[in-house]
Amino acid sequence: PAPVKSLAQESLGPKKEHVNVVFIGHVDAGKSTIGGHIMYLTGMVDKRTLEKYEREAKEKNRETWYLSWALDTNLEEREKGKTVEVGRAFFETENRHFTILDAPGHKSFVPNMIGGASQADLAVLVISARKGEFETGFERGGQTREHAMLVKTAGVKHLVVVINKMDDPTVMWSEDRFNECKEKLLPYLKKCGFNPKTDIFFLPVSGLTGAFLKDIPDESVCPWYRGPSLITYLDTMPSFNRSINQPVRMPIVDRYKDMGILLLGKLESGCIFRNQTFLLMPNRASVKIMQIFSDDIEVEEANPGENLKLKVTGVEEEDVSPGFVLCPSNSLCHTAKTFDAQIVILEHKSIICAGYSAILHIHACAEEVTIKTLLCIIDKKTGEKAQLKPRFVKQDQVAIARIEVNGGMICLETFKDFPQMGRFTLRDEGKTIAIGKVLKIRE
Repeated sequence: PAPVKSLAQESLGPKKEHVNVVFIGHVDAGKSTIGGHIMYLTGMVDKRTLEKYEREAKEKNRETWYLSWALDTNLEEREKGKTVEVGRAFFETENRHFTILDAPGHKSFVPNMIGGASQADLAVLVISARKGEFETGFERGGQTREHAMLVKTAGVKHLVVVINKMDDPTVMWSEDRFNECKEKLLPYLKKCGFNPKTDIFFLPVSGLTGAFLKDIPDESVCPWYRGPSLITYLDTMPSFNRSINQPVRMPIVDRYKDMGILLLGKLESGCIFRNQTFLLMPNRASVKIMQIFSDDIEVEEANPGENLKLKVTGVEEEDVSPGFVLCPSNSLCHTAKTFDAQIVILEHKSIICAGYSAILHIHACAEEVTIKTLLCIIDKKTGEKAQLKPRFVKQDQVAIARIEVNGGMICLETFKDFPQMGRFTLRDEGKTIAIGKVLKIRE
């Protein structure tokens, strides 16, 4: 039935662009209401289900994210309040397919996406405009600034700042309050490395009434902002896949034999055509592409972001391991045994010193690594180097470390050159200890 399927595809029109979005913000800013409301407005969840989850969440004092409840089906998991790792909420707009990732800082921010970190392209920062709440989320030890820092480290390029609770009696859709929140936020976001002109978009909403989530309310409600609404903006904002003209990079997630060798993975950049020849790094084995399947449909060519199955000749099954990367022979990816990286320690009971070992997950590759030396600690508020050659780092700190791979060479790129192959997580005993980005590749 394969050919029939491809015809059906054509009649459906072009494929939707896939975008991962993460909702972040202070505990009571209303991420859940907004997340739930969007899923409801795009027809992913019906009203009754949503109300049921909300009610159950309240009874158990777990109001934080009943959206993740919509993903957890069995009671036992709910009691623990943890999300099934692969359970995902998603919604579709006219041109795009969005996957909602849960906010970092939760246990459920687990990069158990296929083979490592396919993190968010886009973050929605939810801010409460209610008097007092905005200040708490922001000033003394509020989570807002840390969240912004975290998503920047995780490789998010674009930030949509949603000023929520505009309908609150203390706000009454006041433009001054909106601007005040905006002015206070900008310096921090700049410090995290977001460019206000290109990377940040502000809009006022009410998660409760649904104003500006999908529909534009009456002018009497809010005369000074007339759109676009959140869903419209997400649907029409500039595209994310800018990697078509870069050299081909496809980290191999898995391989198996089936009348030839099949390689599975997600094409991160470049285009692949049938009968092209590529090299598999780090072993430099030459392979020829015989057939290309995109989501199990045979195609002649493939574009970035697609999940592919390639039938190849030139290698045996035992010559390929997950974490190998398909590259053109004139533009190979970097391989190294040691590299310097910036890491954010997410959760770890004790301190971390040089000599600490963990499992590194970078693109589709998972290898045991050791922290050779800690080079410095970064001040989270300013981004400056605070302490050189620290003896240890602990939870919530940001550091630059030299990391060595125990097993030999791996494929990687610096985060600056190629984010998809330059961001990683460190895991130990089933927990995500740290997220990080490769700053410098040493041999």
